[in-house]
Amino acid sequence: MKKLISFVSIFYLAILNIRAQSTNHISLENLVQQVETNFPSILQYQYNTQSIQARAAGAKAWMPPTFSTGLMSFPYNLSMVREENNPMNQSGIAFSVEQMIPNQRKLNAKRNYINSLAEIEKAKSEWTKNELRLEAKILYYKRYVAEKKQSILKESEEILQLLITSTEEKFSNNQSQLQTIYKAKARLAELGNMQLMLEGAIAESNIGLNILLVRDVNTSFQIDSLISLQNYLFDFAEISPISTRSDITALSKYIQSMQLEQRVMKTGSRPDFGIRAEHMQMFGMPNQWSVMGMVTIPIVPWSSKMYSSEINSIGFQIQSMEQEKQTMELMATKMISEKLSMLNYENAQYESYTTNIVPAYENNLQANILAYRNNTGDFFVLLDAWEMLLMKKLEAYDKLFNILKLEAEYEYEKEIK
Repeated sequence: MKKLISFVSIFYLAILNIRAQSTNHISLENLVQQVETNFPSILQYQYNTQSIQARAAGAKAWMPPTFSTGLMSFPYNLSMVREENNPMNQSGIAFSVEQMIPNQRKLNAKRNYINSLAEIEKAKSEWTKNELRLEAKILYYKRYVAEKKQSILKESEEILQLLITSTEEKFSNNQSQLQTIYKAKARLAELGNMQLMLEGAIAESNIGLNILLVRDVNTSFQIDSLISLQNYLFDFAEISPISTRSDITALSKYIQSMQLEQRVMKTGSRPDFGIRAEHMQMFGMPNQWSVMGMVTIPIVPWSSKMYSSEINSIGFQIQSMEQEKQTMELMATKMISEKLSMLNYENAQYESYTTNIVPAYENNLQANILAYRNNTGDFFVLLDAWEMLLMKKLEAYDKLFNILKLEAEYEYEKEIK
């Protein structure tokens, strides 16, 4: 029974530990998903879209009817009002109802124009998500590389500490010089400063990531311990102008919206209709009624000039937007080409670091350590070999960060989710 209880307790604690780890760990994919869902600017676009859709729902509504009443043809001599058969008594009370009937083409054009504004907001929201993805990825990669550099520094610190211990033992036997020990300890202290710099970089990344996640900046969490490169195909022949990117799509939607606004202005020259029904409750003569139809005449010169000028103005704005769209497509193509070109060179350099440079310096360090142990090597040369290996390993991670950053920027330019 005791064994069963202890097993259940251990199993329960293990589950709690796994839950705690899953709560404190956040992958890049999960991070991006949360940012795209919860960041305030994204929610702002959603509310703007809902607001526009609510306006569009009432775009085809009619104006309310107008009811009016009042006294009609009352004489100053009020005693005449009592004389029912007096032909001069034309007084009474009038009741009227008036309803304007808007042109359906006007209402449809207005509704289509308002709906187009919602499409613009959706495209702008997608582009904002793309910008947030870029920021999140760069912050994530910055922390990832900083943590990898910390591991390198820790390994180098352990090696240097062993070398210092060995040198101090040799010094006690008059087999090494005192200045070599001081120089090695100075390098050890410099490693401490480098660790602090990396801690600062990690803290800066954490603050940025927590802000994107809309939570307390001091919230601690773990990130992925391994990030693989995308290794995009660098075929410049496949690069073509981009027209489906969200910011360019938003501009296209804006042009379409302005074209719909033109239609609204054009339908403004169409007439509206109305009807007016009136009843007169007479005091000295039979009751009367009337029904009248109404129509607006917007084709008169002083009215049509306003519509034509607005239509022409919007037309010039559309032409300007078309040129801006073409410029954006060209600049996007330029940026994509540059990112691909830089990725080519950075990947080649990183491969050279990992396959040639770093292994060569590792062999150099091992050879110097072996020579130093056999009392055939110099500690200054050994310390220089240790320092060069450390520098090249850190440079390799700098190259890795450049590649990750360029890949993120390439995905930003191509809007790869």
